[in-house]
Amino acid sequence: MMEYRELSEQEYRDLQRRILYEDNHLLVVNKRCGEIVQGDKTGDETLADAYKAFIARRDGKPGKVFMGIPHRLDRPVSGITVLAKTSKCLERMNEAFRNGSVHKTYWALCCAAPETKEALLENWLLRNEGQNKSYIVREGNKQAKLARLQYRYLGPTERYHVLEVALLTGRHHQIRCQLAGIGCPIKGDLKYGAPRSNPDGGISLHARNIRFVHPVQKNEISITAPLPASWKGVERYTSPTNE
Repeated sequence: MMEYRELSEQEYRDLQRRILYEDNHLLVVNKRCGEIVQGDKTGDETLADAYKAFIARRDGKPGKVFMGIPHRLDRPVSGITVLAKTSKCLERMNEAFRNGSVHKTYWALCCAAPETKEALLENWLLRNEGQNKSYIVREGNKQAKLARLQYRYLGPTERYHVLEVALLTGRHHQIRCQLAGIGCPIKGDLKYGAPRSNPDGGISLHARNIRFVHPVQKNEISITAPLPASWKGVERYTSPTNE
């Protein structure tokens, strides 16, 4: 009996194309919006399980494939997702994400341009579990957590505005909430004030680049994920070295 489901040829090739980096310890892939990294109440197949099936087929593994999840992207977000192929790697990457030594940069297509071209945003965020939403509240709320990010305005497309965001903390819906707080809701993000949804049901937030020290080899890794094909008019803000 096979340990994992059999992938179609099309699924296999798609998963193969989306690998951004791989060695014996790490697997870094380009997630599509709508895919889930970890299991949830929907019971939908996770990205981690899909890559377990991929590796089992590609490498001819008869038994279980280890695939740890040191961080996750929200379902409507696309871009760089790091998976760990060994328990040692998972433990070390968990610690790297916890202590802030992993540097993450996101691109966002926003419904408006910010008043200031570049700024550090610091807000206290309160998570509402029932609504699955975060709110900016005043300092002093004991349940709120400090959220920090640095953004830079890259420029306009025909209808939207491109922001580059360096995430300095990892709070629930942080980028979505903080950008909405300055009047720049993300395209498609109805929950935080966008006027209409995206056709694919996702939001135009993409984990663009990640930098970290390799947990085993100790060299610095920098990985950039290509932008979704649906993002029109952003080509001028990219360069061959970024892809």
